[in-house]
Amino acid sequence: MKQGIKAEDLYRLRFVSDPQISPDGEKVAYVVKVINQDKNYESHLYICGLNSGASVRWTNGRHKDSNPRWSPDGKTLAFVSDRSGINQVWLIPSEGGEAVQLTSSVKGAGSPVWSPDGKSLLVSVTVEEEKEEENALKPLEVTHLKYKADGKGLLNDAYSQLVHIDVETREETQLTSGAYQHFDAAWSPDGQKIAYCKSRGQGDAISYASDLIVRTLNGTETKINQETGSFSDPVWSADGEHLAFLGQTFEYGSATLGNVYNALVGSGKVVCLTRDFDDHAGDAMVGDIHYGHPSPKPVWSKDGKGLYFIASCEGNASLHYVTMEGDVSQITRQKCHVYGYTMAVENDYAVFAASSPTVPGDLFYASLSNLSEEVRLTDVNEELLSTISLSQPEEFTFINDEGFTVQSWLLKPPHYTEGNKYPMVLEIHGGPHAMYGNTFFHELQLLAASGYVVLYSNPRGSYGYGQQFVKACMEDYGGGDYRDLMAAVNHVTAHCDFVDPEQLVVTGGSYGGFMTNWIVGQTSRFKAAVTQRSISNWLSFYGVSDIGYYFTKWEIGNHVWEDPDKLWHHSPLRLSSKVETPLLILHGEEDFRCPIEQGEQLFIALKQQGKRVKFVRFPKSDHNLSRNGDPGLRVNRLQYIVNWFDDHLKPDGQGGRAHENIAADRV
Repeated sequence: MKQGIKAEDLYRLRFVSDPQISPDGEKVAYVVKVINQDKNYESHLYICGLNSGASVRWTNGRHKDSNPRWSPDGKTLAFVSDRSGINQVWLIPSEGGEAVQLTSSVKGAGSPVWSPDGKSLLVSVTVEEEKEEENALKPLEVTHLKYKADGKGLLNDAYSQLVHIDVETREETQLTSGAYQHFDAAWSPDGQKIAYCKSRGQGDAISYASDLIVRTLNGTETKINQETGSFSDPVWSADGEHLAFLGQTFEYGSATLGNVYNALVGSGKVVCLTRDFDDHAGDAMVGDIHYGHPSPKPVWSKDGKGLYFIASCEGNASLHYVTMEGDVSQITRQKCHVYGYTMAVENDYAVFAASSPTVPGDLFYASLSNLSEEVRLTDVNEELLSTISLSQPEEFTFINDEGFTVQSWLLKPPHYTEGNKYPMVLEIHGGPHAMYGNTFFHELQLLAASGYVVLYSNPRGSYGYGQQFVKACMEDYGGGDYRDLMAAVNHVTAHCDFVDPEQLVVTGGSYGGFMTNWIVGQTSRFKAAVTQRSISNWLSFYGVSDIGYYFTKWEIGNHVWEDPDKLWHHSPLRLSSKVETPLLILHGEEDFRCPIEQGEQLFIALKQQGKRVKFVRFPKSDHNLSRNGDPGLRVNRLQYIVNWFDDHLKPDGQGGRAHENIAADRV
């Protein structure tokens, strides 16, 4: 009998991303990420022949190779690699041969974009103000709101600039400057202009916003967007007259749906094409192996009358199409997570990178006129999946107290036996403006393999169900969202006789960690809880988080000086005296999104009161430990979660520990 998946199987998982069809339409380049025998991440380029379906590994070594981009003539692949010690742009012949380093930036380079004639590249280079003494110990003078960032630490005066490189002469010309981040560059079809996105200046109170810029090669800049917001992924129409892009205004703060826009470059007129589409244009799916893959830009149709894009809807990330009149249709109908694509619209086909609950991620080929008949191009986890048993989720919905439909899923243990009763874990996603759905999730499969029924749900506040639903938790954290989660638990315990209602546990990270903290302050229904990278005190979060100064206002409704009582009302720390559930607190030492002091405050408050609590601090780990942290620590984290639950459930032999034999295969 096949075993269930283990925490250590993280080392065997392979992840496919960033497919790129060659100009002749005969091949597709893509990236495969793995964890090597030293438990370090590495990634390599592969090329698959679309006629033969055979893949060849194109780069080797213990490096991170990524972002393959074909030259217009298809003879060269530009890519990003850290093989020289820091990310630089490299070139490699598409017929095989040695890679040649193109850039030598002190702070690294990336995001290569070929000019239409193939003679030059735009690359993103980090430029930093010169320091008198590179290694001198000196204080950091802070004058801006945005002075730190999760995953980056304390920020200095370093900004991404766009550099033009002549491929033959290697001559470099810096095109942008100033205290702004420049990203997502795109050449116009005639090679005379570039579009790119530009962050607001550090002195701006809304420094988290970005603008879309069109720049001529002689340096004239024109701002395209007419509203304040966050804009990205510009793509030119074939005639160069239109510029499509993605973005969101901040009408509902961080709960605002993403949209697809079209700008008529000559007149400056901008139209939101998806204004009547009540779902999120973008990939809002949460998971623990897909983090960091490049998000694909919209693609113009062959006739230039519409655009293809990814949208998140009812637990799926699917390909959609929008016309210039704003009519939106869903193109892919499979229950899955499309997280990447590349299209040959002239030849009417596309290659997708897609995942499902039992497929970590692979490439699929399909005609744009008949996407239901897909052909699988890769099966990179065939060896692993042939030896383990995964669980297929069962979907259910219910109507909440506001009349919204709430979508949820159950994972049964892979060796589920009719007639047994099983403990159940409630998993709560972060965001809160994100979405559980039909994608592979190692942690959920591990909990199922450890003998737990896993309940995961999209309560109000989640993407995928319209603007009113996604903003419904704002200024009400711990209100309607809490009721939705408890309603999901009640639905399962009332309708599923295989779930033991006396054996419930709960966990979640980030917002899910906040909600875990809130739940154990409201009820003792759960026998154990694990809170991860959580929020416990909105008053301190405001000043210590890298986003606290605006996120708190958006989500809770007040700045810290406006109504501190409201911030305290929504703080789980306030409820610490009511906590009776054994609580495990997991936190990264270098988390700047939900800083570790949030976990520290909760631990001290509970410990001082003699509550059952343990605090685990993960070194050199930021907010994304579970997705891209040190592989060994990721495995440790998963083991802590399962062991905490196992240790606090009743070992009564009455079916409550029906997972005992399965759990023996875990470690």
